[in-house]
Amino acid sequence: MAEVLSLAQAPATPAAERTSGAFPTARARRRYVLVIAVLTVLAAAALIGLLVHGNPVPFGTDGFWRVVQLRVTSVLVILVVAIAQATAAVAFQTAANNRIVTPSIMGFESLYTAIQTTAVFLLGAAGVTALQGVPQFALQIVLMTGFAVLLYGWLLSGRRGSMHVMLLIGIVIGGGLGAVSTFMQRLLTPSEFDVLAARLFGSVANADASYLPLAIPLCLAGSALLVLRSRRLNVLALGPDAANALGVDHRREQLRVLLLVAVLMATSTALVGPMTFLGFLVATLAYQLADTHDHRLVLPVAVLTAIAVLGGAYFVMKHLFSAQGAVSIIIELVGGSVFLLVLLRKGRL
Repeated sequence: MAEVLSLAQAPATPAAERTSGAFPTARARRRYVLVIAVLTVLAAAALIGLLVHGNPVPFGTDGFWRVVQLRVTSVLVILVVAIAQATAAVAFQTAANNRIVTPSIMGFESLYTAIQTTAVFLLGAAGVTALQGVPQFALQIVLMTGFAVLLYGWLLSGRRGSMHVMLLIGIVIGGGLGAVSTFMQRLLTPSEFDVLAARLFGSVANADASYLPLAIPLCLAGSALLVLRSRRLNVLALGPDAANALGVDHRREQLRVLLLVAVLMATSTALVGPMTFLGFLVATLAYQLADTHDHRLVLPVAVLTAIAVLGGAYFVMKHLFSAQGAVSIIIELVGGSVFLLVLLRKGRL
């Protein structure tokens, strides 16, 4: 009996080390700092490699820096897409309270495909040229964002609004737009279809430097607002009952987050084209690497992971295989495989 009492009174060492913060132990905190450091090095190495590797001009000369300046556009595009996709994917999964879904499920890619296909179908090969330019780029963002806002407002504003119903309707609308686009593509001539196909693959080469003065502020503003709402995202992840009990209007906060997600996804898709599984891949890796649910800590990991993944993939495909246009194919293949593995492990959506 005395031995039992002594064991009961003895303090448990692991429990004594635990805290109530984002990290249960000091070891978990050190691990997070190490993860941030490693991801920062990988992201910086990928971007610097894109700027200087394979430069045919001797280092330090005027010609060398001119070549670097020409490559800055690709690096800026990668940063915009990585930041937008990472923050949008994490926030969307929190708003939907589901780690499987991605913002792409709402039909952004299908709407982008429909816009591009309709332009070529009505205007011929000149349709792609007609869609180029800052006003046309802004119009595409407005159309995609407006589509999402109408869908959110219609399906979430009522008393019986349901996030699951909204997701299902988004899938149906996306499938319908995809079917219409496929029908129009079959009516195009081979030369027109080739021109269109180049625009329908997500590629950094699709971006125009003239779009960046508009894309960069939209990306930074949307991502910054989501980061500033990290504490509210933490509460939102608890579900409607807990959020409302803690003083956060769950439905209103959900709509605000989805609006910011729509702006980010519309900007990324209009800039480089569809990248369906990039956000899911990055969000899944971010939660695994950060090992915490605090959005103040998950979002930086997600952004650095996206930069390292997208920049690294672009560097490898460009300098090792001379096929930088296939970056989206590789990312979709890897991201789709991860999606299937997660789905099979969870056994449900």
